[in-house]
Amino acid sequence: MESKATASLTIPGAETVESMADLGAHTPAARAVSPDGDVLLLVPGGSAAARAAAYAQDDEVTCVMEITDVAPVAVAHRIRGRAWVGGWLTPVRDRERAAAAALLARRHPVGELLGIGEALAGGGGGWALLRLEVGEACVDDLWGADAVEPEDFVTAAPDPLAPHEAELLQHLHAAHDDQMRGLCSLLGDHPDRACGARGRAIPVALDRFGLRVRFPDAPGNPFDARFDFPEPVRNISELRRAMHTLFDAAAD
Repeated sequence: MESKATASLTIPGAETVESMADLGAHTPAARAVSPDGDVLLLVPGGSAAARAAAYAQDDEVTCVMEITDVAPVAVAHRIRGRAWVGGWLTPVRDRERAAAAALLARRHPVGELLGIGEALAGGGGGWALLRLEVGEACVDDLWGADAVEPEDFVTAAPDPLAPHEAELLQHLHAAHDDQMRGLCSLLGDHPDRACGARGRAIPVALDRFGLRVRFPDAPGNPFDARFDFPEPVRNISELRRAMHTLFDAAAD
């Protein structure tokens, strides 16, 4: 949820779909999950979503947020997955605005957001803060398709590598090509374990549990392989050690 994946809001009955990826350089948008499990959304004050939520009565505005996750490296079939979160849309009002604005600024510490926290807390500045109360969610990604219970959504913790995943994958792809291809030696009896010696090995996903690599030039069909870390990593330092351990194991 709190990643760089693009997201869009669809409100049944509204004429437009608000795309959070295409709001433009001067109208940045952000999202974050509150401690209560609600999704906080930053949208332009004049958007259809903001207008619909402003006139909502008794949480009557339903909406679906679709998140599309695209691999940050050049590879065929770059969409890694999609998620849908459905629920009820309302404005964040009064004293709750300051806390919500502060949370968004902490989760998105970028230049565009640094100057809007005060305006949001004060009640405007051309922006609207909305709350999506989650009623249902589902995910369809590289690991499979499944529904997510609202209770599980509330208790889920953001992956510590998510803010850095894109640059880490790009670095692995650009600077560690030989080591990436060498991971084929860890595939055991896989029929295409020789793929690394004769083709590409492209890192397509990274999280605290491990690394997923695509082998598009395998002798048989192209495939993805998952390389799990011995234990989940909590930060970049632990990731560095885990990657060294993985590469050393492949080199033996």
